[in-house]
Amino acid sequence: MRWVVMGSGGMLGTDVVALARAAGHDVVAHGRATVDILDAAAVAGALEGADVVVNCAAWTAVDLAEERESEAFQVNATAPQVLARCAAAVGARIVQISTDYVFPGDAAAPYGETDLAAPRSAYGRTKLAGEWAVRAEAPDHLVVRTAWLYGAAGGCFPRTIVRAMAKRGALTVVADQVGQPTWTQDLADLVLRLVAAEAPSGTYHGTASGSTSWHGFAQEAVAAAGLDRAAVTPVTSAEYAQAAPRPAYSVLGHDALERIGVAPIGDWRERWQVAADQVLDGVLAAG
Repeated sequence: MRWVVMGSGGMLGTDVVALARAAGHDVVAHGRATVDILDAAAVAGALEGADVVVNCAAWTAVDLAEERESEAFQVNATAPQVLARCAAAVGARIVQISTDYVFPGDAAAPYGETDLAAPRSAYGRTKLAGEWAVRAEAPDHLVVRTAWLYGAAGGCFPRTIVRAMAKRGALTVVADQVGQPTWTQDLADLVLRLVAAEAPSGTYHGTASGSTSWHGFAQEAVAAAGLDRAAVTPVTSAEYAQAAPRPAYSVLGHDALERIGVAPIGDWRERWQVAADQVLDGVLAAG
């Protein structure tokens, strides 16, 4: 199959490209330097002959989106519309990567795929608009929501935390936001498995199983680097103010995957133990 990956230079895109090639697919990788995803003619040319289009491109600067929402909308909503329309024109399946931020974060149990979306931030609003655009333009679509991504091919929470701990010797980390740390390699693998299974068009949740707080994840990251987990102390979100509101509860359920016989990603802690050496490689050496 011919796969076209947009946002191929990012943390997730890098892993999608690598795993798709390892699986024997013909993969065409595009980043900002090669295709303007807001240019319909350029996108149409890039998608010629595609069987699968994976959109990993996104505006992910959550706080900056609060003051530049129109620009975030262009990347997170208008560009997916262009991609979906062009994918449909060539008969390709499109995979749109979305986010837990489409939910308000006030639940007490994991969000289901069909639960009411009610984003509280500009980032969440623009990503939800991207979901709607893809569904409207491309009947053959997979919308895959994810959360708390980390990986080896970019800046991410565990790398930042370990580097900061090595410099400071102690950290405070928010403990009242709960979610699912998810390895980009696992999410890329799930995307490949969904396509291989010919999953029905629809919305799926691509997060690790189980849940923890940012504080809990930070402790695991620090411990994996051989540093003192006890030196990571908890604080509340109110003590760590940010421009964009964060969901307090970001746990996503996986019922849609289970209904079609596709296994969800494993427990976050077990997956972190597998990923840690690769993700943290060179972090301490780099200072």
